[in-house]
Amino acid sequence: MQTAQKQIRLCDCNRSFTVDAAALAATAGGAQPVTLHHELCRREIGELESALAGGSVLVGCTQESALFSDVAAAVPAARIDFFNLRENAGWSAEGAGATPKMAALIAAAMLPEPEPVAGVSLTAGNGLLIVGEAGAALGWAERLAGRFDVSVLTTGATPEAELPVERRYAVWSGAAVRVSGHLGAFDVAWTQTNPIDLDLCVRCNACIRACPEGAIGWDYQVDTTRCRAHRACVTACGSVGAIDFARGDVTREGRFDLVLDLSAEPVLKRVEPPQGYAAPGRDALDQALAVQVLGELVGEFEKPRYVALDAKLCAHSRSRKTGCTRCIEACSAEAIASAGDAVRVDPYLCQGCGTCSTVCPSGALASQYPRVEDLGARIKTVLMRYRETGGDAPCLLFHSVDAGRALIERLARRGKGLPARVIPLDVWSADAVGLDVLLGSVALGACQVAVLAAGTHDAAPLRAQAAHAQTILTGLGYAGEHLRVIDTDDWSGLEAALWDWAPAAAVSRPAAFRLVPRKRDTLDLALRHLLAVAPAPVAEIALKAGAPFGTVTVNDACTLCMSCVGACPTGALSAATDAMRLGFLEKSCVQCGLCANSCPENAITLSPRLLLDDAARRSVPLKEAEMFHCIRCDKPMGAKALIDTMFARLASHSMFAGEAERRRLHMCADCRVIDLMESENGLKAWDMNE
Repeated sequence: MQTAQKQIRLCDCNRSFTVDAAALAATAGGAQPVTLHHELCRREIGELESALAGGSVLVGCTQESALFSDVAAAVPAARIDFFNLRENAGWSAEGAGATPKMAALIAAAMLPEPEPVAGVSLTAGNGLLIVGEAGAALGWAERLAGRFDVSVLTTGATPEAELPVERRYAVWSGAAVRVSGHLGAFDVAWTQTNPIDLDLCVRCNACIRACPEGAIGWDYQVDTTRCRAHRACVTACGSVGAIDFARGDVTREGRFDLVLDLSAEPVLKRVEPPQGYAAPGRDALDQALAVQVLGELVGEFEKPRYVALDAKLCAHSRSRKTGCTRCIEACSAEAIASAGDAVRVDPYLCQGCGTCSTVCPSGALASQYPRVEDLGARIKTVLMRYRETGGDAPCLLFHSVDAGRALIERLARRGKGLPARVIPLDVWSADAVGLDVLLGSVALGACQVAVLAAGTHDAAPLRAQAAHAQTILTGLGYAGEHLRVIDTDDWSGLEAALWDWAPAAAVSRPAAFRLVPRKRDTLDLALRHLLAVAPAPVAEIALKAGAPFGTVTVNDACTLCMSCVGACPTGALSAATDAMRLGFLEKSCVQCGLCANSCPENAITLSPRLLLDDAARRSVPLKEAEMFHCIRCDKPMGAKALIDTMFARLASHSMFAGEAERRRLHMCADCRVIDLMESENGLKAWDMNE
């Protein structure tokens, strides 16, 4: 879908690359005017002003976006958007043949803006806690006291450091510091280890003068290794009562908007700390930059809900039995935690890396920034336009907005640039490119898919997903390497990975479907199409452990208690209504392991594989057993194996020592009561037919 009357303004940046404007105009169908400039940001800037007066404008340059935005701001109701033509296509050793890619980039840029993502509101005041050794912490407190509502928590003695005479901010001392929470609501707790309570201390220096060992410094910290328990300081402190060597209540806590942690080792040890928490270490420049960033976080903010959770699909736990914990283990921000049968995502801590959605086998967690359906629209659009313009063997390159884009730009400036067949697509975080996007892209016509891991936290989940997808493609007869995770922060490494990559076999006919919100639905569509046009169709492909597809088997120990049915979050396991039979629908199995963990007999085994024929969509019996009937009324009671197992386990119990008690184990609940009453009261058995 294209926006009407949007003018396309391209610039070859002082003729530094080749642009076939006529060919690009033809691919736009004539509905969107395409104009080529050579110095749009200099002597041709007036033409941009005129174009803005006539409607919306799309500019193929991001380098001068600030300048162009200023020009647009002076034109009432003008709308201007940007995309990068130079580094993404023109500046390349194959730039002269990049017209199909340029057409694809224009088509993607012409797509309407996606619907906004739901967000959460964050409000942060200027309450700043500075944590660290007294010297560094007090130094920054003095600099920032007029800008922030400063508090200081000193965590180590620095005798030469001196508390200011004027009490302009709170100063505490302690150890075992703990930080939790998020921007605007950091909860900090610590243990008061210093005998001197700095909150009560009036800084009269009497204790310093009184101490015979000189164990008290000008930071009012007691060096317990030098103190000989004379307690002269306690006497000198007198009625102020700030010194107590036998203090019982040593727990202290407080809430702060921002935290500047100057400790040598960060208190909050996370790969992705929350916004508002800065741990720059000991470097003075890093500390100054951290302070600058913290200053920009005071105010009210709207933060996207990067991930959507469908708790009904979550395979984390059932009845206190744990199954899948992949998202919890993968979350670098520690924003995901167990919450009973499902996980809980803290939107205030989530930084949007999307790894959780990548590793989630059921699709219970879905990345929303961008949504899969919006990303799918871009994928389908660029591949379609690339083919229509004569492009061959397209390779999609997913990369993060910041780190990935910067690396591509360095490659264009310093190296050979991107090959003409490599189409870059930016996402908020490349961590979120999962199995559905990888296989969906190939089904839609991509010859290959690369994920640039620059800026990601851990490329291992990406590599695992790519490995599963490649196994499937290879198993279907698609020759070559289709998927590659490029884990480098160096432009030369990116260049080598792309230019040395020979095209792989693509689908003979691109799919027509769209990527849909539910992960398993997208995978089902992609796999159906890949099988339909496969060079060597097969019914089954073996997969490695960790794959989200597979079967389960039960051994003879199974008593058909159906615990696994209640535990299965996807309905892959089912109990028949007409017999004692356990059914299995392989299409729905995500290999979460809840069934195996819930089985009291340890009778279930998981086996990863991909079953591609219609058998995967039919419920098949895993085990069927004879029905046991009550020996008194003939009422069905359950699987005979289950009743026999229960009888064997209870027969030796003292409560069932007698023959009558053991006999009742083979009766239904109603008949047990009746039999017990008859036995105790000596009543004659009544007619069971009444």
